[in-house]
Amino acid sequence: MIYNRAEWLAANRRRVLMFGMSGLGKTYLASMLRAAPSGWFHYSVDYRIGTRYMGEYIADNFKREAMKNPFLRELLMSDSVYIASNITFDNLAPLSTYLGKPGKPERGGLAFAEYQRRQEQHRIAETSALLDSTHFIDRAEDIYGIPHFVCDSGGSICEVVDPEDRNDPILRELSSHLLMVWIEGSEAHTDELVRRFDRAPKPMYYQPAFLERMWARYRTERALSEAEVDPDDFVRWTYRQALDHRQPRYDAMARNWGIKVRAEDVALVRDEKDFTSLIAAALPA
Repeated sequence: MIYNRAEWLAANRRRVLMFGMSGLGKTYLASMLRAAPSGWFHYSVDYRIGTRYMGEYIADNFKREAMKNPFLRELLMSDSVYIASNITFDNLAPLSTYLGKPGKPERGGLAFAEYQRRQEQHRIAETSALLDSTHFIDRAEDIYGIPHFVCDSGGSICEVVDPEDRNDPILRELSSHLLMVWIEGSEAHTDELVRRFDRAPKPMYYQPAFLERMWARYRTERALSEAEVDPDDFVRWTYRQALDHRQPRYDAMARNWGIKVRAEDVALVRDEKDFTSLIAAALPA
């Protein structure tokens, strides 16, 4: 780790990467720090994925749908309209919509092969966006004069690294520049995340081998063909399995590469001072 407790408290340049399941406080903390007077640069991995690395895929998907409408088709063909996504830190819907869900076309589902293709695009994009973190540390200070840096990683970071491999290139790069902090949820948090997901199921990235197992198991248990799968039901069913799949991977990331804090303690953080104290308490003396 790049800090012990004393070094963290005395540092004039604090650099952290927060990881864990979506909904446990990563973006809350990053947004709070961004507003702090001492100056924190907020780097969102998902935003970087959706703009720098998958923005063209997303816009092309919009155009593909627009071309089905004769009125919009004519305007697009004559370069009379411009179509782009309006992705923001707080609204990643264009990225989620592009990733999609597999299953019945009439329910908005994708063919599984196409779904896998988009998943692979996301894996490549996420890897690149994570490695861009260190470039943005320098950029934040060089251009904007912002000394502190917080990387708000996506929930799927654990799917694109091997936390038990001491030579994992992504984790070696990140941990040499940033303090890796896992926001660990309790069983109650897990139940609430599942309830929230059930209300509004959304696409997400899965490790390829895990996704293939879930797809085969779901269809076998229900005796469904690919075209009979309800996309929302599949992602709802898979989400709880994904939480269980990710938990030990997050734990290994914290054990081998960083520290962990509890989500219930994160919920009590109200300002930069609280955050600094929370991290200090988790660091070795």
